[in-house]
Amino acid sequence: MSASANIAGALEARAAADPARKALILPDGTELSFAELERAASRRARALAAAGIGRGARAALMVPPGLEFFALAFALFKLGAIPVFIDPGMGRAGLSRCLDDAAPEAFIGIPLAHAARVVLGWARRSLRVRVTVGPRLFWGGASLARLVAAADEAPRPAEALGADEPAAILFTSGSTGPAKGALYTHGNFQAQIEALRALFGIGPGEVDLPTFPLFALFAPALGMTSVLPEMDFTRPGSVDPESIVGPVQGRGVHQLFGSPALLDRVGRWAEGQDVRLESLRRVVSAGAPVAPKILERFAKLLPEGCAIHTPYGATEALPVACIDSREILSETWRGTAEGRGVCVGRPVPGVRVDVLKVSDEPVPEWSEDLRAAPGEIGEFVVRGPAVTREYFNRPEATALAKVRFPDGTVGHRMGDVGRVDEAGRLWFCGRKSQRVETEAGTLYTIPCEGVFNRHPKARRTALVGVGPAPRQTPVLVVEPEEGVEPDEALKEELRGLGAGFGHTRTVRVMLFHPSFPVDIRHNAKIFREKLAVWAASQLS
Repeated sequence: MSASANIAGALEARAAADPARKALILPDGTELSFAELERAASRRARALAAAGIGRGARAALMVPPGLEFFALAFALFKLGAIPVFIDPGMGRAGLSRCLDDAAPEAFIGIPLAHAARVVLGWARRSLRVRVTVGPRLFWGGASLARLVAAADEAPRPAEALGADEPAAILFTSGSTGPAKGALYTHGNFQAQIEALRALFGIGPGEVDLPTFPLFALFAPALGMTSVLPEMDFTRPGSVDPESIVGPVQGRGVHQLFGSPALLDRVGRWAEGQDVRLESLRRVVSAGAPVAPKILERFAKLLPEGCAIHTPYGATEALPVACIDSREILSETWRGTAEGRGVCVGRPVPGVRVDVLKVSDEPVPEWSEDLRAAPGEIGEFVVRGPAVTREYFNRPEATALAKVRFPDGTVGHRMGDVGRVDEAGRLWFCGRKSQRVETEAGTLYTIPCEGVFNRHPKARRTALVGVGPAPRQTPVLVVEPEEGVEPDEALKEELRGLGAGFGHTRTVRVMLFHPSFPVDIRHNAKIFREKLAVWAASQLS
């Protein structure tokens, strides 16, 4: 690592080494080289500094993916400011809560974001700088266009920062509770970049099609050309497949990042068509477990030697482990179908994974008597240079999620339960908070759902508990495949599948649901808490 850990230095280095290579290609065909993106970031850094944003200032960035998103993000990194990233699809209440937690001193956004800020009172007590990207109306503050026009065009080098200095606040999706702001350091970001480079063998000059905006920020730092597709980034599960296939084929894309919902959508659309994505070298999918049938369907579009990689991690710690479609489809899918969970692969180099006995209580200090027995399901606790150490302004959440080890390192409790097999691979068994506690014992979602998901008429299933723990009734909610008419015969067939395994034998109550509620970030994580409330209403 260089003397300065500032992540903006990666863009500066790429612009110096390969200035003419394309860094960013927008849906309208606009292209920017690395040198042009660096100049845009430098000029915006000077503009934001003139507006009063400097080192250590927290700045909410509410701008859609595009030139300004990239340029402003790197401009803030250059200044040593701390961008605050929040999913815009989170809803009014969620956005308000996140902004209250982050207490940003600056708000940089498009007119719609500023209008919502004024009307809903977002961050009213903390804001002192307001910058509008686009027409500035009644809310005052500065216009980015005017600030940029007045800014010096000279390069603005990145501030020299230590690895432990705050770099950004990234909010979790809020899929299993209130969204929390993970405080990233520049060292965390640098470690992530190096881990991704090594894990996937990424080299400068590759072309990337990212369908998740924050992941797209890694592309310039990795020396990749980033091709932004025409899509609603908050609804990857509803993407127009041609907006993915077209750029991949037309731009010679080497890497595609997409959620399981996006791969499912594109794969279903391509069935029966002569669609090939020959330029791809790898596909990366994250955000939720990827069903084997999704991998199998999408893999038919790929050239020989191209695998679908499914890294495991979280906003607070990524990547933790990884496995690819070849290993899943040749081996581990059988374990999933038999109720072992979903294999998410071996820990990546530099990451240590311990398994904690399942508990909802804080664990301030690690001790060996807390470790789950070999093969036992417990909560994953991860350590490594890419693992964040705290949530911003949420000491209670930090206390619940972090564990200090005797060697001084801090582990993150993933909130996920699972086990480690004899080969050192992690098997994900679901969210700890979504376990179902019955009189006969505890049931974990993924091992149960894996058994029922084998049925060809079930698009996906979700295990939920109805009633108070530890006497909950396990209920299987089923989303049928399109065109399938749910009936009692299908319920009986599902019960028959469950009867073949000890842990699913007690799951007898079946309900059909037309479309599962899912997270706004990846459209793949199932909101089982909402389904549990719905199931209770159906059974009352």
